[in-house]
Amino acid sequence: MFTDSQMKIETSFTILSDDEKVGTLTEVLQDYSYIIIESKQLFVIGKEERFLVAAVRKDQKIKDWLQISELLPSEYFSIQDIQKEKINWLRPVIIKKQNEYQGIVTAAERIRSLQRENKYIMTYFETLAETMNDAVTAVDNNGTVFYWNSVAEDTYHIKKEAIIGKKIGEHFDSESIQLHQILKVGNPIRGTYHRPNEHTHVLINASPVLVDNKIIGGISTEHDITKLIHLNQELDSNSVLYVQKEAPFSSVLSSSKEVKRAVEIAQKVASAEIPVLISGETGTGKEQLAQAIHYGGSKRKNPLLSLNCSTIPKDLIEMELFGYQKMTFDSGDTEEIEGKVEQAETGTLFIEEVDKMPLAVQEKLLHYMTEQSFTRVGGEPQKKPATRFILSSTQPLGELVRKGEFNEKLYYQISVIHIEIPPLRKRKEDIPHLVNNFIKMYNEKYAKKITKINEQALHILCAYDWPGNIKELKNVIEHSVLVSEGNNELTLEYIPAEIVDNYKVSIQGGKGNKEDNEMERIEEALKKTYGNKSAAATLLGISRGTLYNKIKEFGLK
Repeated sequence: MFTDSQMKIETSFTILSDDEKVGTLTEVLQDYSYIIIESKQLFVIGKEERFLVAAVRKDQKIKDWLQISELLPSEYFSIQDIQKEKINWLRPVIIKKQNEYQGIVTAAERIRSLQRENKYIMTYFETLAETMNDAVTAVDNNGTVFYWNSVAEDTYHIKKEAIIGKKIGEHFDSESIQLHQILKVGNPIRGTYHRPNEHTHVLINASPVLVDNKIIGGISTEHDITKLIHLNQELDSNSVLYVQKEAPFSSVLSSSKEVKRAVEIAQKVASAEIPVLISGETGTGKEQLAQAIHYGGSKRKNPLLSLNCSTIPKDLIEMELFGYQKMTFDSGDTEEIEGKVEQAETGTLFIEEVDKMPLAVQEKLLHYMTEQSFTRVGGEPQKKPATRFILSSTQPLGELVRKGEFNEKLYYQISVIHIEIPPLRKRKEDIPHLVNNFIKMYNEKYAKKITKINEQALHILCAYDWPGNIKELKNVIEHSVLVSEGNNELTLEYIPAEIVDNYKVSIQGGKGNKEDNEMERIEEALKKTYGNKSAAATLLGISRGTLYNKIKEFGLK
């Protein structure tokens, strides 16, 4: 790669015929570094080799001297071929291009150029390795470490000077070293979960280094996922319960016809073993409904676990779902880690954002659902009693199937019972109930004494579109309750500025437009509440008397 520009070609040479006399050869070597002798073969003599002809008669022809000498001929190649061909470097090599001699390259210069090339390649490798965010380890075929980047230092708390030149087994349990497997078996590893020691979790890519089909070493990159593993464990242990276990469906508050219908379906299938798919935008309450289905059904006394496909690296989802099994090479024992499918046995596994699950894992999940059999990562196939599945998606899976981004058979397997939860902007009649419920919740949490929300503040909350849905509304009420001061009423001043500003922008359209918008909102509220004026007033965040006056003002029926 670097030889052309770095290898020194000696151009101080001349050409002699083998019919010339030896004396001519010695004279010419005073002016040139090398002589190319053209005979039946090509020979090269350098200035430092004049001693070879020192005892030869000067009038003897070069061809006669060559016949009795033991001088080996030189080979010739193009500069490009020098890098490719197997060359005999016992004599200097002639560089030739289109039948024209270009110069001479000696074995010593070739060695120097290879040393420079090796230095450059190693520098490129080291720079690349230090640029990566992963730990990089390189070992020879004996397991001796000759490269260890700074990320590896940080990941394993082992300095380069402490490990380079040492066998990797001196710092790690030999049974837990994936590079040992690479050196023994020769098969590469891609995106595999690995636990090199008790405190570290990584995703590893490793490959053997082959020369002439012989393993001369191995190299690995390891992405540290320890913090992510701990975070997932913490999230599992601190999972929020959104329903009352004794009456779970009563916790799903809604006046919306669509949500009420969704709850009815959920109640009917709560005790069935069939999978349930819940779809809807982020923050619409999919997890709450999943909990209600579990605690409202026959599996209420068994575990409810969750797995969020959007918060786990794709390479780790299969291991989290089905577990991990590793056999040690020295003892033959196995280390087994249960996945969520096994942990939730006889209970329910809630898979959030299944649309983010890799296709390969979807195939494996489909196999488990249909055959009640699965294989741990690195393990053997095994059968288990079926775990009940509830799955959620923020994207329409039907569209993903058409795009080839979701397994069609899995889609049909999980969508027999498909419950859709509409976004909050399409069921604003729920906002007053949700607001009051959240006020009560955060009153208790922060020891506040708020009993109601100001009419104007509620009106602005009802006018907002809530792209983050119930989660966003919940966060806004928590903020408002927390910052409120000594008042039993939640007023506009405690509502986040971006919500209020959004409302102001929405009504900046002139007085005529303002009246039109107000009339449209009243008509929409009456439509949603089927003409119930009390409910419409609550939805609009105004008093019933104000609503009657507005209806009269706009001539509405």
